[in-house]
Amino acid sequence: MFAAAIPFPNIDDVLFSIGPFAFDFFGGFEIGPLFIRWYALSYIVGLLFAWFYTKRLVSTPKLWAKEPPATPIQIDDMLFWCALGVFLGGRAGYVLVYNPAHFLANPGDIPAVWTGGMSFHGGFAGVILAVVLFCRSRKIPFFSTMDAVACGIPIGLLFGRVANFINQELYGRVTDVPWAVIFPRSDGYPRHPSQLYEAALEGLLLFVILRICTHRQMRLRQPGYVSGVFALVYGLSRVFIELFRVPDSHIGYFAGFFTMGMSLSVPMIVLGLWLIRRASRTGDAVA
Repeated sequence: MFAAAIPFPNIDDVLFSIGPFAFDFFGGFEIGPLFIRWYALSYIVGLLFAWFYTKRLVSTPKLWAKEPPATPIQIDDMLFWCALGVFLGGRAGYVLVYNPAHFLANPGDIPAVWTGGMSFHGGFAGVILAVVLFCRSRKIPFFSTMDAVACGIPIGLLFGRVANFINQELYGRVTDVPWAVIFPRSDGYPRHPSQLYEAALEGLLLFVILRICTHRQMRLRQPGYVSGVFALVYGLSRVFIELFRVPDSHIGYFAGFFTMGMSLSVPMIVLGLWLIRRASRTGDAVA
């Protein structure tokens, strides 16, 4: 017997619609409304917050050892690069890691991001590549710039996971905890609201930890340290939450309990530890 569960709130995954408009779907034009969904809005708000917060950090010289690694105008220019990294990396990660067989058989589905399918780990790799290329093109230090960028990412994760909850996707395993939620689109069993766990740990808690690092411990003076903390805390949080989350049905578990999310997060933990150790040895510098 299951304890009483919390009913799913009556929230439409479509925020609003406008139109109708004519859309070209490769096979001809269709007339219909343009739907603005919470999930799309979460990406937009997340990118805008990261842009705003990164500009604030580089506009505060006292946080840095010598001088900020980039100017606010350079951060303006970098926004487009990072947006491409998020979307292209996120989609590529999902296509190549989570469902390669489907997309190999149906290559026309690869650009159909509106049907769902984005990978955080792919988007994270895409942002790193974007920052590397941008820093090389502008001849500005990579590690310090990446530190500033990393500080703004958690709020985007917070909004994204709340949007996952509204979309009734990536929900948790069956449970009898008092805060279990019955998702109408699932099988009717009460489940962990694992999306909200992720919003709390990968979003809010990670943001607070990074804020302490930057403004109390002054860790932006050690290039790479804040990026290391981001990778470490995110990786540990994701591994923990995977214990409550249902894995993709077409992938399942490895060795009885290990998931794809865990396997992709372990390298982040290792990378985080390496960056923290490297930054601690480097000391106060711009690199």
